[in-house]
Amino acid sequence: MKLVFGFPAPIILALMLNELKNQRFKKVMQTVTYFPHFISTVVVCGMLVQFCLSDGLFNWITGLFGAEPISMLQQPGLFRPIYVLSGIWQSMGWDSIIYLAAIAGIDTELYEAAALDGANRLRRIWHITLPGIKGTIVILLIMKMGSVMSVGSEKILLLYNDATYSTADVISTYVYRKGLIEMSYSFSTAVNLFNSLINFALVCSANWISEKLTETALF
Repeated sequence: MKLVFGFPAPIILALMLNELKNQRFKKVMQTVTYFPHFISTVVVCGMLVQFCLSDGLFNWITGLFGAEPISMLQQPGLFRPIYVLSGIWQSMGWDSIIYLAAIAGIDTELYEAAALDGANRLRRIWHITLPGIKGTIVILLIMKMGSVMSVGSEKILLLYNDATYSTADVISTYVYRKGLIEMSYSFSTAVNLFNSLINFALVCSANWISEKLTETALF
């Protein structure tokens, strides 16, 4: 879910910011979207806990549409959306910087020529901007594939509870529990090593497929 929904988010944000003509407004939007990256994970989780209470901000918003108030972090089915969406909010702006830098390197004469040929904004994005940053997107996607199996344990440990344990528990928290709580060091090390090997295999596979399909590869 983080890869499917989180990876395209900074690309879309970068494309939207690039289309803004008012430079002052553009800088304000960049600052606003970058800011969550600098908030501590502990603070973000504390905010989420408060917002997800039955009398919290999120229930107040859903209550405007007639929904009954619930303690969202006590609902197993809501844990994944809360985790993924909060992660996108926290990292989207910061991750968009590299795409904005790649877009800045595209020759502006291509846009001028396309505009003269009658191409609207969407067509200029589709035929000029996206192909211009395709290499950057592919390289970052390959690198992201290496962390598919390594969901950060800190945020989950701060958010999950007995009610959401069935959907919130991941390999990282399992290794933490086995290694530091149950003190089964050898077993937890083996699990973590096997997890790293799977991540390595995913990176190599993604790199090989990318090289065959797009002629762009990390190594």
